[in-house]
Amino acid sequence: MNTKFAESDESIWYPPGGILIWLIVFVEVITFCMGIGSLIFDKAQNPSGFQAMQSQLNRSFAFWNTIFLLTSGFLLALSVYAKEKQKEPIFIFGILGSIIFGLGFLILKFLEFENKWSLGFTLDLSVFFSYYWLLTGFHYLHVVVGLLILLIVFFTRKNIQFVNLEAGAIFWHMCDLIWLILYPALYLIQ
Repeated sequence: MNTKFAESDESIWYPPGGILIWLIVFVEVITFCMGIGSLIFDKAQNPSGFQAMQSQLNRSFAFWNTIFLLTSGFLLALSVYAKEKQKEPIFIFGILGSIIFGLGFLILKFLEFENKWSLGFTLDLSVFFSYYWLLTGFHYLHVVVGLLILLIVFFTRKNIQFVNLEAGAIFWHMCDLIWLILYPALYLIQ
C-alpha cells in the first residue's frame, strides 16, 4: 500500500485533534444552545422582567471578557501554528499569552460573580438570574478545565504529540465559541 496515499486518506477522514474532541464539542455546544434557547423562550414570556434584570449586568466586564478570550484564542492559534512549523519561541509566547489572557478572563468573571452575589443577585432571585448563574457558571467551569489543559500542554511541550495540542486548542476554541453565543444572549440582546 502506498504510504503517501494512506497518510492523505487518514487526514481526510481523521479530523484535527481526533474524533473524541469533536464529539465533546458537539455535545457541549448543543447543551449550551439548548440552555440559551430556553432563555430566549422564557425571555419572550416576560420581556420587561428580563430586561429589568439584564440591566443589572455589567456590560463592560462582559466586553473585556470577550476581548480576553478572543485574544487568548488568537494566541493559542498562533502557538499551534508555531509548533507545527517548529518555531519554539513563538510557540512558548503564544501558549503563555493564551494562559495569561485565560486567567484574566477567570479573574474578571470572578469579580463580576462576586459583585452580583454581594448585591443579592443570586440564583433564586429571578428566572433571568437563574439562567445567568447556570450558563455563565457552567462556561466558567469549562474555561477552568481549558486552562488546566493549556497548562498541561505547556508543561509537556517538549514531548507533546501534535494531535493532543490540537485537541487542547479545539477545546479552548469551543470555550470561545460558547462565550460568543452567551455574551449577546445574556448581555446585549434586549
